[in-house]
Amino acid sequence: MHKTSAWPLALVYAALIVYASLYPFSDWRDQGIVPWAFLAAPWSRYWTWFDVVSNVLGYAPMGFLLALGALRSGRARGAVWLASLACGLLSLCMESLQSYLPTRVADTMDLAMNFAGGALGAVSAGALEKLGAIDRWGHFRRRWFSADARWALVLLALWPLALLFPASVPLGLGQVLERAERALVAVLAGVPGLTGLAVPHAELQPMQALTTVLCVALGALIPCLLGYCVIGSLRRRLLLLAVALGVGVAMTALSAALSFGPGHAWSWVSLPVQMGWALALMLALLLLPLTARSCAAWLLLTLVLHLSLLNQAPVGSYFSQTLQTWEQGRFIRFHGITQWLGWLWPYATLLFVLRRVSLPAARN
Repeated sequence: MHKTSAWPLALVYAALIVYASLYPFSDWRDQGIVPWAFLAAPWSRYWTWFDVVSNVLGYAPMGFLLALGALRSGRARGAVWLASLACGLLSLCMESLQSYLPTRVADTMDLAMNFAGGALGAVSAGALEKLGAIDRWGHFRRRWFSADARWALVLLALWPLALLFPASVPLGLGQVLERAERALVAVLAGVPGLTGLAVPHAELQPMQALTTVLCVALGALIPCLLGYCVIGSLRRRLLLLAVALGVGVAMTALSAALSFGPGHAWSWVSLPVQMGWALALMLALLLLPLTARSCAAWLLLTLVLHLSLLNQAPVGSYFSQTLQTWEQGRFIRFHGITQWLGWLWPYATLLFVLRRVSLPAARN
């Protein structure tokens, strides 16, 4: 049985669907009716093509990943139908729960479009399997990556999406200490008996130019080392290096364009940032010949240093205003999903590499 990346990707995508469907998770109320009562209601007369397309496209990747996981695991019989049914059941659960949220409306049309999207994705996976594309991908993966690469591939696939969330430093994912402190204070303020409890406060210092250089360099080096952990060939590692740095530049520019406007897509390219990219390139080239286990050790060190440097500096008042505009705007925010990816991606990578370095040497 293949250890395919489709299953963990489907799990992550299902979590994103749950988050987007039930956001903002507040003001729950009971209307005194069964949650599935909306099934008997007529279709809403107020709909747009945007609603239809977004509902179809929102569930299509889920159906595709579920069917792909079944096909890659040798469970071809009924894979398309089961994947479509799973998407329909997930949508039914989400629509039923939305009946308890005052800001959401349960709708049979949404349910139908979600099921259609899941079926479309599942049929696409089945068609690719019949055309031999899935087998070709399997051969490609076996040539390029180690057998235990699926979680690394999931993290690499999510990294560009995490970069859409604007960071105070280019590639500076995981800067959460300041916000975590404020959230903790807000939570404790509402707990009886803990109002006067002092919360430990970290003394944050403004980021200097040298720190910016290091943060950019380490942020660019992390996906390269993550790929090195599951790629053995020097030539293929070199290609990964070029793709990772190129994607990092492109997604950072896109994030800046979404945050400040297309005219400011390259406003983040300062001298310290350029020096950071150059340093990342040199370090990535120097680490090319290392074994996978050594790359995992270097990745662990890089992650710890990167997160430590980032979280010793405040985000700054100007950047906080930028985040408020971004979070309240209509850019690619998906109810904060990319924001959570930007915060949590390096910590998920840290858990992955901690597990990897703890395994016996024979398995790395």
